[in-house]
Amino acid sequence: MNHLKINTLTYLWVALALLASSPCLAEDRAASAAKTPVYPLAVQGPKPAAITPPTQAVVRVAIERGVDFLLESQMKHGAWGSAQRTKQLNIYAPVPGSHHAFRTAVTSLALMALIESREQFDGTRRANMESAIDRGQAWLLEHADDLRRAEAEALYNVWGHAYAIHAIVRLHQRAADNKELQTQLIELLKYQVDRLRRYQSINGGWAYYDMQARTQRPSSSSISFTTATALIALQEAEQLGVKFPEKRTQQAIDSIQRQRFPDFAYAYGEYLRMSPRYGINRPAGSLGRSQACNLALRLVGDKLVTDAVLRTWLDRLFARNGWLSIGRKYPVPHESHFSIAGYFYYYGHFYAAMCIEQLPATERPYFQDHLANILLPLQEKDGTWWDYPLYNYHQQYGTAMAISALVRCQHDVSGQ
Repeated sequence: MNHLKINTLTYLWVALALLASSPCLAEDRAASAAKTPVYPLAVQGPKPAAITPPTQAVVRVAIERGVDFLLESQMKHGAWGSAQRTKQLNIYAPVPGSHHAFRTAVTSLALMALIESREQFDGTRRANMESAIDRGQAWLLEHADDLRRAEAEALYNVWGHAYAIHAIVRLHQRAADNKELQTQLIELLKYQVDRLRRYQSINGGWAYYDMQARTQRPSSSSISFTTATALIALQEAEQLGVKFPEKRTQQAIDSIQRQRFPDFAYAYGEYLRMSPRYGINRPAGSLGRSQACNLALRLVGDKLVTDAVLRTWLDRLFARNGWLSIGRKYPVPHESHFSIAGYFYYYGHFYAAMCIEQLPATERPYFQDHLANILLPLQEKDGTWWDYPLYNYHQQYGTAMAISALVRCQHDVSGQ
């Protein structure tokens, strides 16, 4: 009887093998493999409630107030932000390197915001903006090539390198009639790109901590949104001919893709990618990360990040914004629902605005209005936006990110 069972199973496996090797089935498999995979969960999600769109005039006034704060808060030496303590509890930040990283990143974001918004102003305010940009540029040229890791465990410098790239690219465009300055900026850009190469983690992406710290090249777990931040900046650097090694770029892409779940939420870091239902990895916990990760993969040609995916996650950000907002201004990171930290807030909306730019021009106003509708009421009486008390950097980076987002919320009538 056992012998009969064995023979029967053998014949069955042979039959299945022959069927699998048949030309028709092989052709079907090849055709199926050639198709782009479909992830239904990535295009399913909540829709935001209807809103009364804010007027473009209101958006402009908010940008103006934010710009005035940046002009008033610029330090005498040209940078923005300082190590002044804002609360008893502050994040781990070994001196002086961490603060050099914070200041470089915040100064770069402020420059980005001023450059992107300056065209809508004239007169005295425009002149003051140009002067502030000149002084910020001078500080960046003098100090940004000193930026490196604070110590073995602290890699905050990767944020400074990435955001410095954004600022340098815009400063280069602004200096179109000054070839000598453009040459200086390109050299500084090469430094930032090379430093990102040096501090790329062994497993492919970037992290802001390396608690293992046993290797010259960081060996810490790659963090999804830090990797996305670097990739997005590196794509801009390539526009000026400063290229990142192709093999290294692919390693970073692979890292983000490994952390992507079927609904296009992203793990916080590679160390959590095998825990998909852990709170911070679920859609609500990923609200502040998915925008940046989707954008990074879209820019490097990932066909899975379709317009439908971008629309779904923008809608989710608007409809479920409360999860991010609960953590906003909370002084302890990751102690809100879904382990959300306050500093995800404006970061998430900053990259959401860039995601909107990826959509067809005719579709943008709906998303621009929803994003502006969220950001406008959060502006403080002094013109700032902030989400997490961080020494004396939080008002500056929050305001800069909000301005850049609102600039992208302005309707382009010519493109509609």
